[in-house]
Amino acid sequence: MMGGFYAIMNKELVSVMKEKTIVLAILIQLLIAAFSSVILVGLMSFYDPNSIAENTNIHFSVGVSGDSDGVFSSYLRDSNFVVSAYATEEEAKEAMRSGIIDAVIAIPASEGVVDMQLYMPQSDTSATVFTMLIKEPLKKYENYLREKNGIHVMYTGMSGRQSTTFEFLYSFIVPLLMLFPAFIAGSMIIDSISEEVENKTLDTLLSAPVSLNAVLFGKVAATLFLAAVQCVLWLVLLSLNRLYVQSPLEVLLLALIITAFVTFGSGIISLYFKDRERSQFAYSMLLLAAAGASLFFDPSPLSLMARLAMGDLHVGLSDVAIFVVPLIVLIGAFTLASRRLIAMKA
Repeated sequence: MMGGFYAIMNKELVSVMKEKTIVLAILIQLLIAAFSSVILVGLMSFYDPNSIAENTNIHFSVGVSGDSDGVFSSYLRDSNFVVSAYATEEEAKEAMRSGIIDAVIAIPASEGVVDMQLYMPQSDTSATVFTMLIKEPLKKYENYLREKNGIHVMYTGMSGRQSTTFEFLYSFIVPLLMLFPAFIAGSMIIDSISEEVENKTLDTLLSAPVSLNAVLFGKVAATLFLAAVQCVLWLVLLSLNRLYVQSPLEVLLLALIITAFVTFGSGIISLYFKDRERSQFAYSMLLLAAAGASLFFDPSPLSLMARLAMGDLHVGLSDVAIFVVPLIVLIGAFTLASRRLIAMKA
């Protein structure tokens, strides 16, 4: 019995490698995981342009005039600007026109309000990035001038990455990579079971010394194994990109439980409709409905995964274990559906 189970499982894994659509989907996930840090920065630049200043490695060459005490120039260097001092504003502007420097900052001699002049790059893209990068040294210089004029402002020091980086990593990148294998698994099991029924190859399989349950659960096991391999690989690639998941085992377990939900659910759908087109359509509609309904759980699977990944102390293995109970019910329903198919075959 177990030999037949493993034979079916191996057969499914081999057939998956021949499916170009499935392989392409896996390769797309691989690219997302391998370049997750780049994707994270790119998405954040659309959502929050201020995040460019934190993640970019671009260096601008800036000409500064009128910075007699060199304070502002030191702030610029701290922000990775290449600073060149000029005696007058015109000399700095001439150097910019000649392409020697990228921008000019002129600081007039003043005891009161300092009306600085900023000449940025002509390129819209470069000017946008420059604007993001120059904010921090300008804020520091503003505080310096306030202190110089007797105005003391108290700030609370906050360290760490911006909230947008945190938000995108744990609420988008990690759930996307961990849940995508589940969607592939559901589609795989529908194609596999429907193909066996439509092509009447299921009867050939059953003529061998193997039960229908062994055939069906072997197919399910193959999809779950492939999903587990993908999830582990994605976690490794995320860590190589210095994007760390705080509770990898709990996140992996939750991802596999969700994959099992989708797999057994799609298996029931394919056993009911017995053809690929209707099964895939029903799977797509029910998957969307289930995703929406899951938001009413507290915590929802998506929220739980994000909180586990970020290391929330208020969630843990017990919250993941809650989803095992409905999964057992779904497995029971899958077994009943397979018995119904056996009865029809008889």
